[in-house]
Amino acid sequence: MAYYVFQAPYTAEAIANRVKAPQNRAEAVRVAVEKMGGWVEGFWVAFGEYDTGEILQLPDNVSAAAFSMAVSAGGALKAIKPTPLLTLEESVAAMRKAPETGYQLPRSK
Repeated sequence: MAYYVFQAPYTAEAIANRVKAPQNRAEAVRVAVEKMGGWVEGFWVAFGEYDTGEILQLPDNVSAAAFSMAVSAGGALKAIKPTPLLTLEESVAAMRKAPETGYQLPRSK
């Protein structure tokens, strides 16, 4: 199971609608994610470039893309930014595997 952070800014219309009728969308997201075999780690509201952020576990990139498309199709978001996350163990495994690529660094003068 892979981890992803999804960040998104709401449209002005979506914010206006939520101010008029406040609601917690966590349950709708949880149901959709679990239907795809995933798990919700948590939800956050943010200040700045993104209004919301969620950390989700999803089975694979296709599931992450499907979730992103489904949420985007609702029209409440200006955009959605899914970012795959590595656990610390996965990052150490990547560090160990990096030398196996055979990539040659540029030569110094």
